[in-house]
Amino acid sequence: MIELFSYTLSYYTLALLFLVAFFIGMAKTGVHGISMFSIPLLAVIFGGKASSGLMLPMLIMADLFAVHYYHRHANWGYLVKLFPSAAAGVLIGTWLGNLIDDQLFRLLMGIIIFISLAIMLWMEKANKEQVPDYLWFAILMGTLGGITTMIGNLAGSIMALYLLSMRLPKNEYIGTAAWFFLAINLFKVPFHVFSWHTIDWHSLALNLIGLPFIAFGAWAGIVFVRHIPDKQYRWLVLAMTAVAAVFMVI
Repeated sequence: MIELFSYTLSYYTLALLFLVAFFIGMAKTGVHGISMFSIPLLAVIFGGKASSGLMLPMLIMADLFAVHYYHRHANWGYLVKLFPSAAAGVLIGTWLGNLIDDQLFRLLMGIIIFISLAIMLWMEKANKEQVPDYLWFAILMGTLGGITTMIGNLAGSIMALYLLSMRLPKNEYIGTAAWFFLAINLFKVPFHVFSWHTIDWHSLALNLIGLPFIAFGAWAGIVFVRHIPDKQYRWLVLAMTAVAAVFMVI
């Protein structure tokens, strides 16, 4: 066993923590959905709510890598529509976090994502063009994204489905998602610190030792995505979204 910043970890759990950091780095630079595998791993080690706070600084560090590489590709029109409702969703999620069982919440969101995924698959098969860009749709997805990102950092699939439905090119999709999650994850920090008390100096120090693995994962994600054509990339994101939904239900 190892004593690190008030945490008592085995070599096995420390290795899992580094694997989580690597997955988060890959997810933020394009391999969306893979970070969902990190959620149950951290929850087993640290518990549900505590793991969400521990993961948040790692997500922000990975967001910075993604924004640095893809910052020129963001579509700010979609971001402006998403930010206000996503911020409201974070407030709702903070309130719900003290009332709703995490497992039940993941089950409900998994069902919603399966339904959304079925719609996306139908659109792909039917060769539909861009869906109508209604403001109510952006508000709905932004609110759901804000709630799910606060409870368990589960908004990746919601945002993947929304941005894919807008038919964004690969790099524009990644850049838009990168800026969205950097902004919303920074917005979440005070609520984790002062309301849920899931982030402190000890957890931040533990996050920092995972930084090299986040950086390696970010590099691996960039290299991986660079060699995937847009059409195959869309199907990769859909597949990872489906697997992530299964993990939430389980």
